[in-house]
Parts: sequence; structure tokens; C-alpha cells
Amino acid sequence: MGFDKDFIWGAATAAYQVEGAYNEDGRGLSIWDVYGGVHGTTRYNETGKTASDHYHRVDEDIAIMKEIGLKAYRFSVSWTRILPEGTGKVNEKGIQFYSELVDKLIANGIEPIVTLYHWDYPYALHKKGAWLNSESSEWFLEYTKLVVDALSDRVQYWITINEPQCILGCGYWNGGHAPFEHAQSGDILEMGKNVLLSHGKAARYIRQHAKKEPKIAFAPIGPSYIPKDNSEAAIAEAKQKTFSTMGEGFSFSLSYWSDPVFLGHYPKELYDDFGDRVPEFTKEEWELVTEPLDFYATNIYYSQGDKSGEGYPENRYQGSPETHIGWPMAPEVMYWSARFLYERYGKPIMISENGMAEHDWVCLDGKVHDTYRIDYTHRYLREFMRAADEGIPLMGYLHWTLMDNYEWAEGYTQRFGLVYIDYRTHQRIIKDSAYWYRDVIASNGENLLSI
Repeated sequence: MGFDKDFIWGAATAAYQVEGAYNEDGRGLSIWDVYGGVHGTTRYNETGKTASDHYHRVDEDIAIMKEIGLKAYRFSVSWTRILPEGTGKVNEKGIQFYSELVDKLIANGIEPIVTLYHWDYPYALHKKGAWLNSESSEWFLEYTKLVVDALSDRVQYWITINEPQCILGCGYWNGGHAPFEHAQSGDILEMGKNVLLSHGKAARYIRQHAKKEPKIAFAPIGPSYIPKDNSEAAIAEAKQKTFSTMGEGFSFSLSYWSDPVFLGHYPKELYDDFGDRVPEFTKEEWELVTEPLDFYATNIYYSQGDKSGEGYPENRYQGSPETHIGWPMAPEVMYWSARFLYERYGKPIMISENGMAEHDWVCLDGKVHDTYRIDYTHRYLREFMRAADEGIPLMGYLHWTLMDNYEWAEGYTQRFGLVYIDYRTHQRIIKDSAYWYRDVIASNGENLLSI
């Protein structure tokens, strides 16, 4: 059976991780500009102020996309490049940058997929309480309107918010991402409500006002538990764990974010844990949060695994393979995530991110021979194809990432790209994995079965 003839093959980036030009052409400051690289918040105190210099090298990067045969490019818009203070005065140069980017992609036969928010919250709004402020969803709507009005005559695919788990879980609960805070669960619950309302208002505006018929999604990170064996009991246990709200770690869970959006209610387990601390939605607010979506976008890298005692968690063992960032190699998670998500939410699945970090370097012949990335992606895509073979509707696969970039708190130590970046000179070198991926795209995945 394999992938559908309309399957979308592409790659993804995020604005702060690749653009650079943090203070050029009217762009305002985000929380990453202000807090990243301060007092050990990031590895080697590195920042994304220059990043991969994509802002100045768009033409070169699109030529690379075309060379490696990408059918789609997912990018995020920098909120503060559009609204330097988060609201109010519009920066027309920012709108022009993204409008020209869209035009150039289309001219090269590459479908633009726009993500409205990928973690670079405006610092000016952070000072007003950010997601804890009850006005935050209106701020997000104001920003959304500008982007949609400017780009929707040419853009069809929209993702409202990327990995809300990391927005709150990393940014405000465990302090691993900007603004590096440690809020209490009551505040996290209130923030979560406002993030969900922001998503809902954005989705509704896109649906009602996009000039080109839109296809809209939300993009939680979605690692599933892998069943210990193929028994019904093991599968049921893995599925139950996959959708657990995880107690105090609820902001990292799948169901905390996806049940409200797709099912119209919070998981019962959340009420069991937090009772009347769970914020209430009005009927009108629930209608916003559940604005119909066209597909389920999800970012998949590894499987979940419970840790018991002092031994290994269940998704690891002594000497088990892992990527450079320390994430376990678990190709089967692509199949089980697609299956579990489709069974619960009933939407076509798009892998909006998948890839691996490694310690790439330029070899003596001037090339980057990342055979391990080829093997990793091959294994993961074969498991995704397994889901297609079972009749689960799959929309596409977007490799993370197009180019090496600023990996948030890890700085520049983790290379995820299909394209190598020399951060001293910003020279681009297409890796072996990119040429391999070109062949996968050309065959619509049929060559994945050749080994």
C-alpha cells in the first residue's frame, strides 16, 4: 500500500533557531533574545542572535531545498518581526520578509507550511504576564490576523502552535527553556487555558478569513509508549500510559492538550489530580477551543518509558542506542504514535518533525557523511509506512530539520540538519542524508523497502 500519491515530503525549521538578524529591520525582542545565554541558561551561554543566518541567505537556502527535492517547507513566523512589541505598531518589513519567502518557495515548487508560534514569545508581552494574562489569547489573535491576512492568499497549510508541552513544561515548569521559570501547577493550569484559547481563536480566524481554503492543525509533541509485546493487554497498557496526564507533569502530556482540542473536554484524570483548580471554560470558549481541525500534526523523536527503581527506564537497556542529544532510538514509536493518535482523535496524521541530533563534521573530502542519520530516518519512515499499510491516513512527513541550527538551551552543540552549517562562516554543505532523502521523496518512499 505505502504512502498516498499526495503524501507531503518536506523539512521544517523555526524562526529563532535559523533566522538570526535578531535586531534588524524593525524586529523586536523575544524572551529568547533577553533570557537566552544569560547566567548559564544555555550551553556555553550561546544565543540565536545570528543562528544559521537564514534571514540573509533565503535564496541560497531555497536553492538547496529545490536541489534536495523538498515538496514542502515548514517555517515559523517570528511574532516580534511582525509586531515588535507583541501588539500595536506593525513592522511592514517583517511582513514583507515572510511574504517574499512564500513567493520564492512557490516559485520553486515548494509548498509553504506556516507555523504561527514556535516559542519566541514577545518580551514586551512577557512583562505583562505572558500566558498568565487573561488578555494573552487576544494578543495572539491580533498577531494571527496580520499573518493570515498577509499570507493566506498563497498559504494553505497552517499550524497554530508548536509543542505546547515545551512552551509550559520547559518554559514555566522545569525552567529548561526561556523564560526559565518554575511556576506552580495552579499557574500552569491557567496558562494552559490561555494557550488553548489562543490556538482556538487563531484556528477560527484562519478558517473564517483565509483567502485560500485552509488546512489547519495544532502540533503537540507526541511520544507514545511502545507495547512490551503484541498482546492485547500490552497494547492496552501502552495506550493508557500514552494518554496519561502524568500528575504534576501534566503540561508535558498528550491528552492534556489534545483532548480539549479534539474531544471537547479535559481528561478525567486531570480532575482527579487537581479538582476545582482545573480552570473552567464557558460554552463559547469550548466552541473556540474545539474549532474543527483538518489533521493532527505531531513531532515524534523517541518513545516514552517509565523508570522504576534505580535501573533503566523501560525504553532503554544497557548499551541501548541513543542520539547525540541523549534520546533513545525507537523507530517503532512512529507506528504506535500514529495508531494511538488516530484511534483516539480520528484525524489524518502528519509528522511535523522527526529527526536526530549527531556530532556531524566535515570529512577530509569536504563532505558530511552522516550514514547514521540515513539509517535512523530509514528505520523511522519504515515504521510510519507500516501505519499507512494498515490504513491509517497519513498526510506527510517533515524532517527536522532542514539545516543545523540553534538548538535552544543546548546552543549549537546538537546538529539535526540535512544541511551542515559552519557557524563561523555560515557556509552550507549538503549532507549525504539530504541526497538520500531526495531519493526517498522521488520514489514516494518505495525505496525504503529496498533493504
